[in-house]
Amino acid sequence: MSREHYEDPKLKIFSLSSNIPLAEKIAKEVGLELGTVSSIQFSDGEIKINIDESIRGAHVYVIQSTSSPVNDHLMELLIMIDALKRASAKTINIVIPYYGYARQDRKAQSREPITSKLVANMITNAGADRVLALDLHAPQIQGFFDIPVDHLLGAPLLANYFLDNEVLQKDVVVVSPDHGGVTRARKLAEFIHAPIAIIDKRRPKANVAEVMNIIGEVKGKKAILIDDMIDTAGTITLAAQALKDAGATDVYACCTHAVLSGPAIERLENSVIKEVIVTDSINIPEEKLSKKIVQVTVSQLIAEAIKRIHENRSVSPLFQEKFTILD
Repeated sequence: MSREHYEDPKLKIFSLSSNIPLAEKIAKEVGLELGTVSSIQFSDGEIKINIDESIRGAHVYVIQSTSSPVNDHLMELLIMIDALKRASAKTINIVIPYYGYARQDRKAQSREPITSKLVANMITNAGADRVLALDLHAPQIQGFFDIPVDHLLGAPLLANYFLDNEVLQKDVVVVSPDHGGVTRARKLAEFIHAPIAIIDKRRPKANVAEVMNIIGEVKGKKAILIDDMIDTAGTITLAAQALKDAGATDVYACCTHAVLSGPAIERLENSVIKEVIVTDSINIPEEKLSKKIVQVTVSQLIAEAIKRIHENRSVSPLFQEKFTILD
């Protein structure tokens, strides 16, 4: 894709504080400089936003993952939307590489909130016109928004890594760590032309270790575990051990969102997992950059989506196998 300066002066890209390195890559891929915005916190934690250039009549894209600290980044985003609306932006498009609160997408038991819907309402009511998201925890979250949502997938990018790795060209099986991730595993398996397996987890009773049964053939194969996110890495490391015990020769893990909270890095380092392939949807601090972690960037994918949306072109070519830029 050409990285020459983008010709439409009405297209502007801004980044808030959650993932500036990714935002800079996206802007470079589009062919723009990031817009200038100031975000400060008062001593009590109150956030103040100031947009340092005119955006009157502009089509504005704001890049912000609602990653840790989740509430600060979410509040920063809402305040930015209000600032843009009051500064007469023509359209306000929110690019959310990682959508926090996505795991609270249903009532699993009585008297629970559906916080994912609440956050969608907040973004919509603040004044956003469109959301561009990447690998939502549950696809139905798109329906929580009353504005258009373009939902990009990380699977083609992860597939590219495995397709380009000669070691992983044969005797490979894609594994879902639970029943809920089967659709995601099947998508990756289709991209890399591999069979799938499923790990069936059962906890006999509280505080008793999970029993893992594997549905599918993994013995003598290189297993690739896939999930949408790795948070504390408990599930993925236990699943990897179960695969190794079942005769898998090597175990790889991949995900779109590297949340990596709490003991995640220690667990990954001490696990049987050979490599963990993640995207840069969340900015990983230097202290969490394990030698096992391999990052692939989503900047080109998101940049192309921004250009296609701005030019009223289809985004469906971005879901193809072996992601490349098409006209």
